[in-house]
Amino acid sequence: MVALTEEMKTAFRTMKAFPVATASKGGWPNVVPIGFVELVDDETIWIADNFMKKTLANIQENPKISIYVWGPETKGCFQVKGDVEIRSSGPEFEKMQFTVHSKMAKAPAKNLLIVKIREVYECSPGPKAGEKIL
Repeated sequence: MVALTEEMKTAFRTMKAFPVATASKGGWPNVVPIGFVELVDDETIWIADNFMKKTLANIQENPKISIYVWGPETKGCFQVKGDVEIRSSGPEFEKMQFTVHSKMAKAPAKNLLIVKIREVYECSPGPKAGEKIL
């Protein structure tokens, strides 16, 4: 697994919504903005499934994900790629539900997507764009 640097973790905390990309088994892409994304530790990200349809279907067929981290407050831009596990019960799921409901009481918080970070890529413009960072 890959551990994010301190600079990456700081950038991650500045994000309000994350563009999250998945693809079906046949390769059809899907990108959605997701607000409930939490960096749990250096190599794990939690994503709350409130209203996912295509994203969830894609992950069930192809458990891979890409998360784009960029915004006015971030210093740079990077893309996180990882493997995803879906949980709909257990202590981690319940913790995610509590967090989501404390911010948006009527949100369904149907599933917890646990992302294990595998790779990180540079996405700032310039000669290093697209290069693997971690």
